[in-house]
Amino acid sequence: MPDSMSEQLRQDMECEGLLECFHGLKQLDKECFQALVETEEPLTVDEIAEAVDRERSTAYRAVQRLLQTGFIQKEQVNYEQGGYYHVYEPTDPSKIADDMQRMLNDWYAKMGQLIGEFETKYEQQDAASASAES
Repeated sequence: MPDSMSEQLRQDMECEGLLECFHGLKQLDKECFQALVETEEPLTVDEIAEAVDRERSTAYRAVQRLLQTGFIQKEQVNYEQGGYYHVYEPTDPSKIADDMQRMLNDWYAKMGQLIGEFETKYEQQDAASASAES
């Protein structure tokens, strides 16, 4: 991932790059998300692990990161004789897009505030330097 904003703007990005850019997700996280998107049915962690050819515990950690960021949802399925298991499916893309837009708007507002603070701070220093030289 590029280190600076100007590098990011010069880089060719695809929409899947937003997963990494907004939430710092790893390649495996993106692969697990893609596996869920490509299926018609919700998947268990074991099925996700098989789809991405990884150990269950490794896939589970990726699933947890996807849950924390809101890219996927978990549902409990109960057995008739007792007990349960969880299945996972992607969150509605419009909800994900709305969340990313909200995060971008918050970031934009914060950057605007910091730029204003930068300008004020260095204008004051420049004015103080100019008056000291007089």
